Amino acid sequence: QVQVVESGGGLVQAGGSLRLSCAASGSSYSVKVMGWYRQAPGEQRELVAEITTSSTIYADSVKGRFTISRDNAKNTVYLQMNSLKPEDQAVYYCNVRGWTWDSWGQGTQVTVSS
Repeated sequence: QVQVVESGGGLVQAGGSLRLSCAASGSSYSVKVMGWYRQAPGEQRELVAEITTSSTIYADSVKGRFTISRDNAKNTVYLQMNSLKPEDQAVYYCNVRGWTWDSWGQGTQVTVSS
């Protein structure tokens, strides 16, 4: 069983920055993909960014503003969010996947005031 714990959400003014962190822990696992998704009220959960050992992908809406990074030694993934907009407001979820398993965090709220 892999546990995933997010941190770093909060309230920020539009134009500001936040950094989210997500740590995966457990035993006998190999992490392949680490990523961030978000879900606003009444909306479907959507991909924000994902990172593997060799590539990253971003949603078009966050390209140039958000940066995903990964510390493999710590099995931790970060999401640096700059130039935040009110439409970025959502619950952000960390997703960690191996070849045969898939784990989600409990979510962290990001609130952007205009």
